[in-house]
Amino acid sequence: MNREQYGWGPDTGLPLLAKMREDLKSAMRSQDSVVKDTIRIIMAEFPKLTVPITLESGKKSTRPKKQEEITDDEIIGIIQGLVKSEKQTLELTGGTTSEYLEILKSYLPRQASREEIEAWVRANVDFSQYKSPMQAMGSIMKHFGKTADGNLVRDVLQKMQNA
Repeated sequence: MNREQYGWGPDTGLPLLAKMREDLKSAMRSQDSVVKDTIRIIMAEFPKLTVPITLESGKKSTRPKKQEEITDDEIIGIIQGLVKSEKQTLELTGGTTSEYLEILKSYLPRQASREEIEAWVRANVDFSQYKSPMQAMGSIMKHFGKTADGNLVRDVLQKMQNA
């Protein structure tokens, strides 16, 4: 089946949740059960996203977020968790990839490259403000958000520290 119509990127012009709903309808129409099941698995994780509330009794509690309160970053976090879980499963079973993993990855934004991270750090980070270059990691991750892998950022900082 042609699955190139599925997936998301910040340039699609749609919020991630809207694109997933659209793709779910499309997958149901074309009877693509792998895509349909994958999107449903992602959406089944939404109740884990909660908002703290205070009950009338003064007791602290939480409630699930409403659909309109869920951000793209939260959905991306869910998908990243599912990708990590699937990679671990494939490692144990000796597989390299699966349709499920590929569909999950299609909903993640493109990751920042080592070169992009290095260039941004050189242009924007003043290491004299930090006792150690590794302390700059917070501001770098804040800038890149979910599009940068923390391990890659750490490697970049270690190389710059040793250079």
